[in-house]
Amino acid sequence: MLKLLALDRFTISLFVMVLLASFLPVHGQAAQVFSLGTNVAIAVLFFLHGAKLSRQAIVEGILHWKLHSLVFAITFAIFPILGLLAKPLVEPVLGQQLYWGFLFMCFLPSTVQSSIAFTSVARGNVAAAVCSASFSNLVGMFITPVMVSLFIFGQSKHDYDPTASIIEIGLLLLLPFIAGQLLRPYVFPWMKKAPSIVKNFDQGTILMVVYGAFSGAVVAGLWSQVSWQTLLYLTLICSVLLTAIMLLSLYLPKWLGLNRADQITVFFCGSKKTLASGVPMAQILFAGQPLGMIVLPIMIFHQIQLMVCGIIANYWSKQQDEQINPNTSMD
Repeated sequence: MLKLLALDRFTISLFVMVLLASFLPVHGQAAQVFSLGTNVAIAVLFFLHGAKLSRQAIVEGILHWKLHSLVFAITFAIFPILGLLAKPLVEPVLGQQLYWGFLFMCFLPSTVQSSIAFTSVARGNVAAAVCSASFSNLVGMFITPVMVSLFIFGQSKHDYDPTASIIEIGLLLLLPFIAGQLLRPYVFPWMKKAPSIVKNFDQGTILMVVYGAFSGAVVAGLWSQVSWQTLLYLTLICSVLLTAIMLLSLYLPKWLGLNRADQITVFFCGSKKTLASGVPMAQILFAGQPLGMIVLPIMIFHQIQLMVCGIIANYWSKQQDEQINPNTSMD
């Protein structure tokens, strides 16, 4: 049943963290200690990401400038434009704070691990996916705060300094990433002996942040502000947005004449938004705001994108297997 619903252990763990925060939220002095521990875990995570990324993959992937330009345009132009155009329809249904979370999701960079994994399953250009997804996350550390400043806090009465947020994000995310790259010759051999360490640490860190974010939101009265009807509307809105982006990510690379492998890479790198980088960014950018409501849209969108991309990646993989060996379709 879980396989049919495309639910994995991590997705179930996310739901468990939300339930745990709903009934046993961390608060007071314990919340401050927990937040400090979460920041340390985030810094270690991005250090591991830096150590994992191959420089050869960067060199090989960076040559595909047309592919990277298209992924960049979808991620940081088309997504935000659709999010902004949707305001007259979405904000009255979701309310201001959930719409902020929805719009913040549109400003986020692409995923790294799942983009590469789905590209690999579907037989796309993996080297280009590594470069494009990684570049998206690095650039997003600077672009996302600026967009939040211009299009969210710029339209409100909040005083917001994007420079301070960029510096804080750089210290928490970018600096550990660079350190990981510099120390890669020493760290990566050890990581190869434990290949699942980044994935497990990645998921564990997200679970920590989600639990902390929802604990604060529950203490502030999240579930008295968000009804089941609102959650349903939010799920439908995220589904419509994902459908529109996927159609654009599917047909734009075809119109530009990219080959099949590159089309697959654009589709999986351009259609997704990162939960791993998004939640830590939200902690910094929306300090003092109801963080649970801000990260709720990206949590829902994240699960939908994983389910849909998993089905599509497996379908394309089987298609290519049948083209290579037509007899397999008759077995």
